[in-house]
Amino acid sequence: MVGREYSSHFAVGIAAMLSQERKGLYRSLPQVQRLLETDRARPLCAEFGRPAVTDALRSVMKDTRDGIAEGAVSSAPAPHALVDEAAARLVKRRQRGLRRAINATGIVLHTNLGRAPLAEEAIAAVVDIAGGYCNLEFDVASGTRGSRTQSIEPLLTGLTGADSAMAVNNGAAAILLALSGLAADAEVIVSRGELVEIGGGFRVGDIIQQGGARLVEVGATNKTRLADYVRAIGPATRVLLKVHQSNFRTIGFTGHTSIAELSSLARERGLLVVADLGSGLLRSVAGSAEPTIRQALAEGADIVTCSGDKLLGGPQAGLILGQSAAIDILRKHPLLRALRLDKMSLAALEATLMLHRDSPERIPVMRMMSQPEELLRRRAQRLCELVGDGFVERSEAFAGGGSLPEERIASFSLSLPTPKGLEATAGLLRGGSPAVVCRFKDGRLVADILAVSDEEIADLADRLRAAVT
Repeated sequence: MVGREYSSHFAVGIAAMLSQERKGLYRSLPQVQRLLETDRARPLCAEFGRPAVTDALRSVMKDTRDGIAEGAVSSAPAPHALVDEAAARLVKRRQRGLRRAINATGIVLHTNLGRAPLAEEAIAAVVDIAGGYCNLEFDVASGTRGSRTQSIEPLLTGLTGADSAMAVNNGAAAILLALSGLAADAEVIVSRGELVEIGGGFRVGDIIQQGGARLVEVGATNKTRLADYVRAIGPATRVLLKVHQSNFRTIGFTGHTSIAELSSLARERGLLVVADLGSGLLRSVAGSAEPTIRQALAEGADIVTCSGDKLLGGPQAGLILGQSAAIDILRKHPLLRALRLDKMSLAALEATLMLHRDSPERIPVMRMMSQPEELLRRRAQRLCELVGDGFVERSEAFAGGGSLPEERIASFSLSLPTPKGLEATAGLLRGGSPAVVCRFKDGRLVADILAVSDEEIADLADRLRAAVT
């Protein structure tokens, strides 16, 4: 009994002592107003403004008081330490959330890293247009209202052979608009093997239904014959949809129906063929079965849709190309206003299309995917010398972004040890400026050089050296 009473009194005494210590710590904290008058805070006020510095100091003081209450702060922080913490928060607040990254993954069209980097000409076009006014919807020849996509339509038709063309804000929007305008309250027939998921959990079937069309699935996952489409056609059928497997391949016992076969059937039955190519390839790639836009149109597709920021190498956009009669319907659809491109994307797209017409080798995606192996080896060796560690090895890179899934691109990588551990090393690389994203294999860091420019080598070397040493 006596022991229990003693323990209880001891606990009460300890609590009282801690309470007194915390009260002393609270009293020792300086007022925000006094901190603002210190020599350390005055330059901050000049740089960030007094209101911003005041808010930062109040935030630091609140966190400090919370730390005292929780027992995490056991001694009074010096005034200069409080001001320094406020300064760090102000600097961090100024940093943009969207920032530059170095892509050392070996995936050229990395969706999470923004897909296609723009050509210098496209960047210059954006800068030129963004800073002032432009003839976005103004016909300078007649002085009347003009089409938003008036500058890119002749380029698109000239490069693809399409009768007419238009653009919206991404590839999924292109399919949505096409089916909303051409098959609302009607049936769209598509092969089960082509009901692909296009990333972020979005699926072609969902887009079809969101557009107001009724989805009719035919065939099997691995094989769909023309007869499957014939049997499924009914009075409500409006569109035969062909979705190119741009982000995966089905191999083995397979079979599919070509655009040419579907087009022939559509002509007999008075239907339309819409072909979604996904990657937006303008020119054939040697050794690849990836269809071009021109090929799909030549085979009889009424409408072809694709993305602008994949193999086309431009900004995020959705291209719609094909027969004038079908596209004229889409131009009048009310959904178009919600899906239209802004002036900066249009400027970048126009500049990219002009390069495809005149100098395709200047488009970064085209250049990256056709680099000689010896050039890549030398670049990787230079990186190795700058880092001062690791070894250069051959590697396989990929187009990515749902494009050319079967193609392997010969590349070179720098392989480095990770003495700090994989997670810690990856976190250090991602958290810096610029952020660096690499691969990890067999406990080592692998920096693939394919999508790294000569101008980025020095920055990449600095970041890698700091992360692994």
